[in-house]
Amino acid sequence: MKQKSVAVVGAAETTGLGKIPDMSNIQLHADCALNAMADCGLTAKDIDGVACAGQTPVEIAHYLGITPTWVDGTAVGGCSFMLHVRHAAAAINEGLCKTVLITHGESGRSQIGRARPVPPPSSLIGQFEFPYGPMGPPTMFPMPVMRYMKDMGATHEDFATVAVIQREWAAKNPRATFHDPITVEDVLDSRMIAYPFRLLQCCLVSDGGGALILTSAERAKDFPTKPVYILGTGESVETPMVSQMESFTSSRAFRTASKKAFGEAGITHSDVDHLMIYDAFAHLPVFGLEDLGFCEPGEAAGFIRARHTAPGGKLPMNTNGGGLSYCHTGMYGMFALQESVRQMRGTAPAQVDGAKLSVCHGVGGMFAASGTIVFSNEAP
Repeated sequence: MKQKSVAVVGAAETTGLGKIPDMSNIQLHADCALNAMADCGLTAKDIDGVACAGQTPVEIAHYLGITPTWVDGTAVGGCSFMLHVRHAAAAINEGLCKTVLITHGESGRSQIGRARPVPPPSSLIGQFEFPYGPMGPPTMFPMPVMRYMKDMGATHEDFATVAVIQREWAAKNPRATFHDPITVEDVLDSRMIAYPFRLLQCCLVSDGGGALILTSAERAKDFPTKPVYILGTGESVETPMVSQMESFTSSRAFRTASKKAFGEAGITHSDVDHLMIYDAFAHLPVFGLEDLGFCEPGEAAGFIRARHTAPGGKLPMNTNGGGLSYCHTGMYGMFALQESVRQMRGTAPAQVDGAKLSVCHGVGGMFAASGTIVFSNEAP
């Protein structure tokens, strides 16, 4: 993709976050879509591209009264929205559409209009993992975490520190679910969910959503909002089964997606001012820092312990509070993208002074998929 040829001109989350018992999944999609349109002064008739996960783009287009010339229903879990951004940028550059709306809405807590089908018995995971008793992410992710702890010498305190620092960022964000500070001891004393995960190392369960609107960089100049340019993108998948990862201490999908995005953007790690790494559980930022190349294998826990990712650190990470303290509806990637856009616009509650480049990295499934987007606020 040509650098900075496409920009985000509209960005907004749902009006409410956390507990929204009076809105269904599709209503949450519509709420954030209308908020994003209002953000940049558009209406549904101005949209000719639609992408979403959870709901199908057919449902969203019909519900909003849009007749698109391009749609994308890619659904690979929580990083689906990173892939939507990548695909939308390619479609705009190719002339398949001019203005793309990407939506996310999920009634994760209230469960209104939300379907979460169990993998069919004929699927790979249905045949080779479910019969052994895993009950979702908290019981699947421990496998790579335990191996990482054994091989890299990471401790329970290391992963607890991730949650502590995320809470520090959340305290600066009025829309975050949790604001009260926590300690490593608080995390380790919280209820055990699935060893080694305690409650405070697991993501929130929230209602909410978000939407982005993308168009060409040339057209972006005509919008009232500050354009946020797409500098590089990457995507990949590895395996639907956590038990079949190439390595339990590294994600091939993470490495592939991020390498592609960094190469396309033409940046080095020292260029990055702000970082978002999907944190459904406390280990994911540790894996992400290493697989994206910010830390050598086995060094990310120490990097976080040294407060390099904390407020005032040299690499501010997950500045909205993350899935651990901000919100997490089930698919978190849209909220990470929203925070990157806010940081590049200069409007984030915990704004990083002078930030010009943000990397946003997501995971789908149990390390099954990955998407990386590099954003810039400097005009081409």
